[in-house]
Parts: sequence; structure tokens; C-alpha cells
Amino acid sequence: MKLTEKLIRDTKNIETPALIMDLDIIENNYKSLVKNIDNSQIFFAVKANSHPKIVERLVRLGSSFDVASIGELDLVLSKNADVKKISFGNTIKKSKHIKYAYEKGVRIFVADEFLEIDKIAINAPNSKLFVRMQMSDSDSDWPLTKKFGTNIEKAKQLLIYAKEKGVIPYGISFHVGSQCYDKYIWKTALLKTKDIFDELREEGINLKFINTGGGMPIKHIREIPTIEEISDVINDTIKTSFEEYKDLIVAVEPGRSMVGNAGILISEVILRSEKEKNEWLYIDSGVFHGLMETSQGFKYEIIVPNRAGELCNYTLSGPTCDSVDTMYENIQLPDDIEIGDRVYFINAGAYTTGYASNFNGIEPPKIYFLDEIL
Repeated sequence: MKLTEKLIRDTKNIETPALIMDLDIIENNYKSLVKNIDNSQIFFAVKANSHPKIVERLVRLGSSFDVASIGELDLVLSKNADVKKISFGNTIKKSKHIKYAYEKGVRIFVADEFLEIDKIAINAPNSKLFVRMQMSDSDSDWPLTKKFGTNIEKAKQLLIYAKEKGVIPYGISFHVGSQCYDKYIWKTALLKTKDIFDELREEGINLKFINTGGGMPIKHIREIPTIEEISDVINDTIKTSFEEYKDLIVAVEPGRSMVGNAGILISEVILRSEKEKNEWLYIDSGVFHGLMETSQGFKYEIIVPNRAGELCNYTLSGPTCDSVDTMYENIQLPDDIEIGDRVYFINAGAYTTGYASNFNGIEPPKIYFLDEIL
């Protein structure tokens, strides 16, 4: 979302911190993915931004959904999502939650360990299973490699094991890391997936599903490959390497690329301070209240309107009584910023309010939609 003079005027009386979202941008993002990736199913990663109005809009568009908990499952079902279009995509699930999802009608599950397959076999028999393959995420802003996924050889073993346990071996998923800048990493992942498909076919197992995960970037401070460029890589690799696999389903699991560029986070300067010759700037949003991703070095484009002073190095910190609540130690912003100025974090629609807490009794950012404030 672009910061305009009109948006600044229309939101001047909204209490901060606040996240302004545009549902039309989300709809355009969904339609762009459908248009550009051949024979695809779009599974929105609900964790990116779980506001009910976003879910409602995507349900109307026919989206599928990836849920990571029964709370997210209940949310999408309450908005009349088709349960046949829901995958339980968390590799770490309680047995009773697997059973709950199965009883609700969910039939697509993921695993990356034998014990997880055991839980699925007992609580969701004859369901479809895809295994998450581990991928390098060296050129992404938010790495996901260590906690999730498994190597190629174990992925094959897991799918064979699933069949033995009465679970349907369905496919492979991977995630190249959130906010990935290398479009060719999708090709590398797909070629590894092809090896698994081929070897399992020799075992009498015909896989039908490839989940290419998320990772498609949105614009912040670095140049990014476009959705069209990444889609071309995916389409070309599928066409040239999977031609013998008929009726192949290619899933995309967008989170940030669906909602990230549809939001602007607005915060307010509440204090300036000089500590040992370092300039500190405190705002009413922080690590615990919308800016958690900065704790891993995630860099937003930040605008302070109507301030044109020389750039100054600040330590940018949040409002809580915790030293962890510091977003950036060396960030350049105008030197004439004053208490009461508003600070705008551009393209902040993903993983801001979702990560936010009530730490220190401070309310998380409230979400407003453009159709509510215009």
C-alpha cells in the first residue's frame, strides 16, 4: 500500500498504534497468483493475518486455506470456507487436534517425522498426507529451515511409511524461507521434489500434489523478483520436468505475499532521548506490539511525513519496560523528528498484529480497513 497525503489525512484521528488494511489489494494479490501459476490452488496461510474480514473476502474468491491450529480452523469454517479446501499445514500437532480437524472434515495433513504420521494414522485414517522437505533459505529475510522439514531420503521413507499406516501418500511441500529474493530457488526445490516423485513411483506410489509454500517477497528496501517472474520459474520447471505426471496439483501457500503489501502500520513518537551520545527514538509500537519481525533483522521502509531534516542515526525502540523491545540500533531518520510525529511502516500487513501481544498491559495495534475510514 502506498502512503498518500489522502491516507494521512483520513487516518489523522485514528489512535495509534494502528494497522490500515486494503481488502482490494488482497483480492488483486489472490487473482494475480491464480492467473500466473498454472493449474494452481491457492492455500492462504492464515497465520499471516487472521482478521475475519480478510478470511471472508478470500472465501468469496474461492481460496483454499492453510491452517496451523484448530483456532485457525474454527475461524475459516465460521466464515463458510469449504472444508475440502483446508490443509492442516503445521508439522507439530496435538493428537486431539488432529482428531478434531478430521471430525470437522479436514482430509489433508502434513508431517516431517514418523511419530507425527503415527498420530495422523490413528486420528485421521485414510487422510491425504504431504511431507515437508527441508530447503536452504540463505537468501530470505525470515529463515524456516531448522525447525521444519526433512531431507530427501527421509521424505521418501516417510511417504512409504504413511502408506503402510493407512494414510494416503499425497505429495511434497517445501518452503524456501519467507521474503525470498532468489527466484531460482523454487526451481531447485522442484527438481528435488521430482527426484522424490520418480523414486516413489518405482515403489508403486503415485504422488499428485506439490505445495510450493510461501516465500514470495513484497517490496521493502531491497529489489525483489516479481510474482510473474517467480511464477514463470515454477511453470517452466513443472512443464519441463513433470510432463509425465498428469493431473498434478500445484499449491501455493502465500502469507506475506497475500496481505503484506495491503497494510501500513502507524505508530507515534512518544519520546526522544540522548544516552551516551546515542539518539534514541521511542514509539508506541514495538517488538511486542506489531514489530516482532524486526527482532530477526527484518527491515521495513519507514516514512515520517513532513520531516525533512538531515538523516540521523537512531536507536528505535518500543514503549515497554523490556530492553528486548528495541527494533533497530542504527536506523537513519530525519533529525527534526518530534514527540507526537507519526511514523509509518510501509507494507506491514503480514505478521504484525498476528505476533502482537498485550505485554505490559498495552493494547496491540487495532486493524482498520479502508472501506471503514474513507
